Amino acid sequence: MNEELKKVMEVAEVWTKEPFDAETRAQVKAMMDAEDKTELLDAFYRTLEFGTGGLRGIMGPGTNRMNKYIVAMATQGYANYMLKVQREGGFDHVQDGRVAVVVGHDCRNNGRLFAETVANIFSANGIKVYLFESLRPTPEVSFAIRHLKCQGGVNVTASHNPKEYNGYKAYWEDGSQVLQPHDQGIIDEVNKVTLADVKWEANKDLIEIIGGEMDYDYMMAVKDVMIDQDSILRQKDLNIVYTPMHGAGRQIVPMCLRSWGFQNIHVVPEQMVIDGNFPTVVSPNPENAEAMTLGMKLGTKLGADLVIASDPDADRIAIVCRNDKGEWVIINGNQTNIMYHYYIINNMKRLGKMRDDMYIVKTIVTSELIRKIADAQGVTLTDEYTGFKWIANRIRMWEGKRKYIGGGEESFGFLPYDAVRDKCSPSAICLICEIAAYAKDNGMTLYDYLLKIYADYGFQRETTINVVRPGKTGAEEIQQMMKDYRANAPKEIAGEKVCLIKDYKTLKQCKLENGQWVESDIEMPLNATSNVLQYFTEGGLKVSVRPSGTEPKIKFYFEIPVKTELGKPFTGADYERCTAEAEARVPAIKESLGL
Repeated sequence: MNEELKKVMEVAEVWTKEPFDAETRAQVKAMMDAEDKTELLDAFYRTLEFGTGGLRGIMGPGTNRMNKYIVAMATQGYANYMLKVQREGGFDHVQDGRVAVVVGHDCRNNGRLFAETVANIFSANGIKVYLFESLRPTPEVSFAIRHLKCQGGVNVTASHNPKEYNGYKAYWEDGSQVLQPHDQGIIDEVNKVTLADVKWEANKDLIEIIGGEMDYDYMMAVKDVMIDQDSILRQKDLNIVYTPMHGAGRQIVPMCLRSWGFQNIHVVPEQMVIDGNFPTVVSPNPENAEAMTLGMKLGTKLGADLVIASDPDADRIAIVCRNDKGEWVIINGNQTNIMYHYYIINNMKRLGKMRDDMYIVKTIVTSELIRKIADAQGVTLTDEYTGFKWIANRIRMWEGKRKYIGGGEESFGFLPYDAVRDKCSPSAICLICEIAAYAKDNGMTLYDYLLKIYADYGFQRETTINVVRPGKTGAEEIQQMMKDYRANAPKEIAGEKVCLIKDYKTLKQCKLENGQWVESDIEMPLNATSNVLQYFTEGGLKVSVRPSGTEPKIKFYFEIPVKTELGKPFTGADYERCTAEAEARVPAIKESLGL
């Protein structure tokens, strides 16, 4: 027996005894007795790490799995940290001298079990808990934290990951996922906790069930996002197909759409069923075209104008509309964000709602076309790190000083208001339907509206390349790739000279000026760093390189511009030609990066 297996067997042996329940003990014993120890090694070779956003992992028994014991220890550590912050007077407000949290979950298997475990342990530590009665969208959990003036919260979800996964997102009092210094503070406390430290005995008097009344308040907050009600009223019969992908948007999204005035809403019946096994899709990720198949099939049958989906925890969206040939096309995350920002700015100006203190936000890997729009319209735009907690941080920094009107990221997330501090599919879905209604009111489809933006600001194609490197050796390989890019930055990419390099790990950038490289600082909120590299070429090409924080892969984001004549009508044929021209450059870009 090698040393690694010996250590794993010692750890697993503990899980075959009390206080672990009989089912867990039997499952671990079966793994230990199996001739093939692969499953045992994977389940126990490490402890599932509580990262800056919380936990995420495959469900099952073991230290490297999502189960009620790992969830319990994480919650005890989080509770310990919150009580510590309270003692030190670190919260903005605490009602009646008691820390309070909101706890929610989505449709995933074991979601209710884990959420009730979280609620019980918080209450056992003297913390007031508002527990949702059943599955709810991630953004509604964020809303409830703010609405109830709580100090934090937990949502049990693995977002759009495969069915084997579940997770645990930790939130702070502003309704956003935790940021420094609290993220590291919670991690430190969680790492101190053993199973013996967990307070299991719930104080039921401190657990309050919430549901319909919060749904109503949330729905009314979503309604405040509406910009142009007249267009909606004229196009109230816009033909909409929606699917919640078996998840948490199933009730609230249709409710919100109706509250905005849309009356012709259809749902995909097979995917309205709450089911953590996601039986109708390979993966419940609306970014994958396959996941939209049933929606498009129903859309074709009903002659729908657009098909929309939310992921299992209803924070991300996907949009499918008809092109000029009547065919279904999926609007990617960058295009979605481009349309949102273009519409918000232009229509708030048209209706006299725009103010000088208003601003928009994008992440550093999201389309630079949004910057072109903002600059041309004289609207402030900030760039933030990937992840909505950074957009939320910007809102917090400027709260009371400037007015946030929209922000998003390329991975199918958008937030058009500040009542929530995370991606919000109910509000984003309602707003994209408003955009479609406005377009139809002006003789256009949603697809035509996108082409109009390209006509006004030029065309570029955004493509993401994922290089997967699983396991320990894979993680080391990804680290080495980033080291190599830093040590030997490309001087040219696809034949274009690199003129700007940004390194968000060192917060330094080098710009080519008059043939000389000039170094300067990059200013980011909290002076926070991120392991991201960006290269910009003289021809307008942008390449971002970022290891994933939750999956064993390194991501390459390409933004490839194609020259067009601005102001000239941009047709579907132009779109296809420019898309093909951009994609034809991808192999040369990959070759320049050694991929």
